[in-house]
Amino acid sequence: MKIFLDTANLDEIKEANSWGILDGVTTNPTILSREAGKGRFTDILKQICEIVDGPVSGEVIALNAKGMVTEALELSAIHENITIKVPMLPDGLKAVRELSAQGIKTNMTLVFTPSQAILAAKAGATFVSPFIGRLDDISHFGMDIAADIITIYENYGFETEVIIASVRHPLHVVEAGLCGADIVTMPFGVLERIVKHPLTDSGIKRFLEDWEKVQK
Repeated sequence: MKIFLDTANLDEIKEANSWGILDGVTTNPTILSREAGKGRFTDILKQICEIVDGPVSGEVIALNAKGMVTEALELSAIHENITIKVPMLPDGLKAVRELSAQGIKTNMTLVFTPSQAILAAKAGATFVSPFIGRLDDISHFGMDIAADIITIYENYGFETEVIIASVRHPLHVVEAGLCGADIVTMPFGVLERIVKHPLTDSGIKRFLEDWEKVQK
C-alpha cells in the first residue's frame, strides 16, 4: 500500500519524505488555501514535486469540461508528476476521458459510491478517491464503500488505483490495508499518530534506564 500525504505544507512534506515512506501528495483548494501567503499555488505545487518523487495531485476549479481541460493542461505543465484532480460530475467524466486520451494522469475526487467509482474507471481515471471520513461523518460505513469499490475493480480488471481519502485516524489506515487499497492519503497529524505508541515510548525509557546500570 502506497502512502500519500494530504497536505500542501512544505515542512510536513519534507519531514515525511525524510522518513523514507512517502509515495506521493494530494492537495485540494482548501488545503492550498491554508498556505496562503507562502507563494502562488502553482509555485507551491512545483516545490512539492521537487521534494516528492511520486504523484502530486492538483485540483481544477472549473465545473465544465472545457474549463477543466484548460486548467488541467496548465497544471500538468508545472511538472511531470502532477496528477489532475477532477470532481465527480458529468463534465468531470468528460474531462477525465479527454485528459486520459492525452496521457495526462487524473484523480477523480469526491467519490462516495461504488457506482460513481465504476464510472470513473470506465472514463479512464488513473486514480479514484473515495472520501471515507466524510461518509463516516454522516453515519455511513465509509470503509465498506471502499471495500466494495476494490472488489468491483478486481472483478473487471480496472487499472484505476483506489486512494483512500478523507482519512480521520490511524484505524482508517489499517482498514485500508486490510481491504487491499492501493493508496491511502492522510494528514500529517495522522501519520505522526501511526508512528507513536505508549509501549514503544515506555520500552525505550526502560532500555535507557537499564543501560545506565551497565558497567561501561
